[in-house]
Amino acid sequence: MLPSLFLAHGSPMLAIEDNQYTRFLENLGQQYHPKAIVIFTAHWEAATLTISSLDESYETIYDFNGFPPELYEIKYPAKGSTMLAQQLKDRFAKAGIPANLDPKRGLDHGSWTMLSKMYPNADIPVVQVSVHPFLPPETQYKIGEALKGLGQEDVLVIGSGVTVHNLRMVNWDANEPEQWAVAFDDWLLNKIQHQDLQSLFQYQNLAPNAKYAVPRPEHFVPFFIAMGSGNGLDQAKAIYRDYELGTLSYLCMEF
Repeated sequence: MLPSLFLAHGSPMLAIEDNQYTRFLENLGQQYHPKAIVIFTAHWEAATLTISSLDESYETIYDFNGFPPELYEIKYPAKGSTMLAQQLKDRFAKAGIPANLDPKRGLDHGSWTMLSKMYPNADIPVVQVSVHPFLPPETQYKIGEALKGLGQEDVLVIGSGVTVHNLRMVNWDANEPEQWAVAFDDWLLNKIQHQDLQSLFQYQNLAPNAKYAVPRPEHFVPFFIAMGSGNGLDQAKAIYRDYELGTLSYLCMEF
């Protein structure tokens, strides 16, 4: 049975870098061998939940600017799965969650940069799903709950985002993480350890430095979706933790 994962997608440079985090992603891909992947990406926002639905290979979307030319040469031609996309839509409908199918959109960097490290052969079908940043955490969790049990079918659910993501507060000269960023992640891990779901839902009011860690929630909501789709908070654990530029968190979770 596969867990659900929350993974930090960080900078697009992940796709061409060799560092501790990229090696972690490579090892993670060797650990899990899914028959398909469902990935919720912070870089695809839609008012109605939208599911990629195609069987051919995806186009690779370069939704960033100012990076080295070699980054724009990378292709990640994973194929989709209309069958799995429809299964997701049916699951969401059963949970009372409206969803649309999209037959055209490619994979954005919230998906392909990480997947290119985890599964470099691009030989596992991928279904990409949008996020709605402004739905409450309880609703995000419910979206994840609709997918509970997919791990028993060897489908890997990934929430792709970042817990502490404030690009205005990065410290380009930092050698150590900022304590306010660490405190936010510490709080999350403490509430998960104590299975305090209600406090997690109220993170905006209860978590230290929440307004700095999550100035806009699009990168954080995949955390709740992955949590909801997993095997319960009693099974949750941090599988990687580090920081870049002082504040950019690379906390990764297994649920």
